[in-house]
Amino acid sequence: MKYQSQKVAYAYFLVAMGLFGIQVAGGLLAGWIYISPNTLSEVLPFNIIRMIHTNALIVWLLLGFFGAAYFLVPEESEREIWSVKLAYLQLIILVVGTLGAVIGYLVGIHGGREFLEQPLWVKGGILVAAVIFLINISMTVLAGRKTAITGVLLTGLWLLSLLWIFAFINPDNLSLDKMYWWFVVHLWVEGTWELVMAAILAFLMLKLTGVDREVVEKWLYVIVATALFSGILGTGHHFYWIGLPSYWQWTGSIFSAFEVVPFFAMMSFAFIMVWKGRRNHPNKAALLWALGSATVAFFGAGVWGFLHTFHGVNFYTHGTQITAAHGHLSFYGAYVAMNLAIITYAMPLLRGRAPYNQVLNMISFWLMTGGMAFMTFVLTFAGTIQTHMQRIVGDSFMDVQDQLSLFYVMRFGAGIAVVLGAVLFIYSQVVVRREIIAPNTSPLLGEAA
Repeated sequence: MKYQSQKVAYAYFLVAMGLFGIQVAGGLLAGWIYISPNTLSEVLPFNIIRMIHTNALIVWLLLGFFGAAYFLVPEESEREIWSVKLAYLQLIILVVGTLGAVIGYLVGIHGGREFLEQPLWVKGGILVAAVIFLINISMTVLAGRKTAITGVLLTGLWLLSLLWIFAFINPDNLSLDKMYWWFVVHLWVEGTWELVMAAILAFLMLKLTGVDREVVEKWLYVIVATALFSGILGTGHHFYWIGLPSYWQWTGSIFSAFEVVPFFAMMSFAFIMVWKGRRNHPNKAALLWALGSATVAFFGAGVWGFLHTFHGVNFYTHGTQITAAHGHLSFYGAYVAMNLAIITYAMPLLRGRAPYNQVLNMISFWLMTGGMAFMTFVLTFAGTIQTHMQRIVGDSFMDVQDQLSLFYVMRFGAGIAVVLGAVLFIYSQVVVRREIIAPNTSPLLGEAA
């Protein structure tokens, strides 16, 4: 670690990992309710559990992004963070807002809009925290060295913060409501978040492989261009059946088909950088997570998204378990794994040690990735059967759900693997085991001092 203010990232990563644990635990409980629907039905209804599961996911990923920014921007800008106090104030606001939202959900206070269920005061708190972050990180970048990585990162973070304003717009007309809703949800995960992911991946490739910055930046610009080109009008694949004009069917189909391109570019970028790299970096676990994230994102967001992105297919598949399969694998690959990659890289540096518990960390990668891959295949098969029985044959929803019970049992088994992997990952980061270091070896880099 080169700059003292980077220690701010440590607090963000700890809170993010705590919420990550809550998120996967909530997901496992929700998966069990698919098998035994009356579980906790009066104490903790399924809709509340699902809110906690999805909201914890979004908040911990954002905290990971903020922590990644506070870690990498000082190194890229070659200066300390503009205000450490503001960074901690931002974290406190986000933690208080998160706790307030969860407590509200538990007593039945929520907005009712999927992913945007937060009470108005919590939404306002998130906006204030975002403004604090933007001022803090922008002032740091403006006062220091400018690089493509900080430029792309800032663009992504500014846009995702500005798009949050649409969360406050809740018109009475249902079609307009869903349109503004997708302005947040889609343009986050299939637009601005991709820029943040690409910037973090570029930073990791720069540090882990030793490839020249010029090469990394050229790839980064290509990824950003394709992400924005496909992602913005690709929003149209959510407009097919919500009452908007019919031209969105072809617009959405054509542009969302190109959304596979930036993820393929990111996967190619990661492997080519490793192939060209000259550095044998000691943190093998961080490299595994970075490569794994780019690969799984390509399949989850790219391939599985492409499977049902054309309106003629989506007419039958939207809202089925095929959507759930795509959602789980894409979120895990693109954003969960990338956050875990930067945490794996940064934590040893923040704590002034050699990379530690790497074997446990890599086992956690294979547990989570294997579990999520199996879950995706199970939900894909379940969704295919559901589409045929419910949308083609015309069987009732509950009758179809009864026929899918075996798939839900297998999905729950996959969820157990994911939770075990998450627990192992958190343990590998938080609990440091004693290591014997040779006297002429740097404890930070694991190479001759």
